[in-house]
Amino acid sequence: QAQLVESGGGLVQAGGSLRLSCVASGSIIGINTMGWFRQAPGRQRELVATIHSGGTTNYADSVKGRFTISRDNSKNTVSLQMNSLNLEDTGVYFCYIIQFGRSYWGQGTQVTVSS
Repeated sequence: QAQLVESGGGLVQAGGSLRLSCVASGSIIGINTMGWFRQAPGRQRELVATIHSGGTTNYADSVKGRFTISRDNSKNTVSLQMNSLNLEDTGVYFCYIIQFGRSYWGQGTQVTVSS
């Protein structure tokens, strides 16, 4: 299975931007969907955005128009450009893949939006 390493989290003021990246390494064949989930304190993990190998994207309603997911298949990376961040975007962001029909997660990267 692939190993996933996220980067790019941090502290940002409301209205600001951050870019998250995730690199898949190791056994990378068979990766279909890549994406991001997030988990805020005291809440369940929720979908942020996904992108299929053919480029089809899917976004949570709460991030549509503000976040953009992209993928570089040649580098096995998936990125999430986050603009107009608000306090509700605070949480741990997890990289996610579906490989041969099974789901795998990265360790997560913290995103904190301050007022």
